[in-house]
Amino acid sequence: MEIHDDRDIERILLKKLHTLGCWGTRHVSESNLPKGFPSHVKKRVMDIAEDLRKKGILIKRPSSHDYQWYLNWDSKREIEERIK
Repeated sequence: MEIHDDRDIERILLKKLHTLGCWGTRHVSESNLPKGFPSHVKKRVMDIAEDLRKKGILIKRPSSHDYQWYLNWDSKREIEERIK
């Protein structure tokens, strides 16, 4: 996995959620969101996820044990453009 900048992290994160089909009914726990990334960028992954949430691309909702993250269906076209 080649990571040169934040754009690469964003693309890989969105692709991960897209591949898993995380569009609401499926989601990823916050503790699992940075899994698969090198240890030196895991904190940055969470910062980027929060930025994407503020832009309305990701949705974060609480659950009984952790926050759940999924893609915003309304941003589907933008998400698919970003992961190309």
